[in-house]
Amino acid sequence: MENEVQIINLIVNAGSARSSAVEAMQFAKAGDLAAADASIKSAEESVNEAHHAQTEMIQAEIRGEKAPLNLLMVHAQDHLMTSLLCIDIAKEIIDIYRNK
Repeated sequence: MENEVQIINLIVNAGSARSSAVEAMQFAKAGDLAAADASIKSAEESVNEAHHAQTEMIQAEIRGEKAPLNLLMVHAQDHLMTSLLCIDIAKEIIDIYRNK
């Protein structure tokens, strides 16, 4: 049960991070760079929470607590990786709008 909670936390926080990153790009497009920066900060906070959940699972596995590999875990990892990429792209796009 503990593992499922960590996986759900990873999915929820990674999803929130991605949403905030997309929101940041929308703010930048509208010319509101302060709001874009705030949304990126929120995205980074959420992705850090997701990364924390992932780190806990990795540390448990190192201790010999094997977690089953299932579709939910694959989905969680996919969310985390796409969120990280989305944040990186959002930062670049915000910089483009900032330097117009």
